[in-house]
Amino acid sequence: MPELPEVETTRRGLMPHAVRHVITKVVVRNPRLRWPVDKLVSSAPCGQTILQLDRRGKYLILVCENGSLIVHLGMSGSLRIVSANMPANPHEHLDIVLDNHMALRLRDPRRFGAVLWHTGDSLDHPLLAKLGIEPLSTGFDADYLYHLTRCRTAIKSLLMDSRRIAGIGNIYANEALFYAGLHPETSAQHLTPEIALRLVSSIRDTLTRAIAAGGSSLRDFVGSEGQPGYFQQQYAVYGRTGLPCLYCGHLIQHIKQSQRSSFFCPKCQEIQRQTV
Repeated sequence: MPELPEVETTRRGLMPHAVRHVITKVVVRNPRLRWPVDKLVSSAPCGQTILQLDRRGKYLILVCENGSLIVHLGMSGSLRIVSANMPANPHEHLDIVLDNHMALRLRDPRRFGAVLWHTGDSLDHPLLAKLGIEPLSTGFDADYLYHLTRCRTAIKSLLMDSRRIAGIGNIYANEALFYAGLHPETSAQHLTPEIALRLVSSIRDTLTRAIAAGGSSLRDFVGSEGQPGYFQQQYAVYGRTGLPCLYCGHLIQHIKQSQRSSFFCPKCQEIQRQTV
């Protein structure tokens, strides 16, 4: 958390307030984030116009005239639009102040987020260059996924591997697998083209519905204007251990995979043989 829908919700909310505006200064209150905030972050963007606001996986990209600010929200961060004069609260570590007297304010209680300055094409940055395909892009189709699954990796682990598919985290992997009728431990190599088509459709639908709901507000996430997301009210399996399946009534079960929680309905998601 935040995952692709939360970051995309933030991007869409910030765009009207940020794009075509000039960065007048960057205020760093606490540089001790996941990577220490470089001094270039405070100086290089100043006087530059934000030309566009992009997203790559779980990263926000503020594209300027001579470089880009790359922002990651970490485990529990948010990037909000506030008045530049609003006093900062604890855990609000950085402001990107704009010429419209507003500021993009980073709140990150756990300090697992990042703010980086990169000259040149932002997609060449080492953190972005290794990311896999965007799951909402036109290139992510059944053929692509089917050829991606020629391995023995558990299907849930594959969906969460950002080197293969960018931005699908634990929440949405669980939900997409439920609607595709796939057990999270199913070996990816046992997916047929027909199942791959079903899974692509489920991934797209799950992410699209989550974005429409403003993402999921677990822990501290809020959108760009401080509003919570509501997709958690639509969860079919995530966090519902011991509760009846909304479709068949069987109790939702919970296992650990690669130190992450997996939730599934044993009836609706019968495992595809063989398993990993």
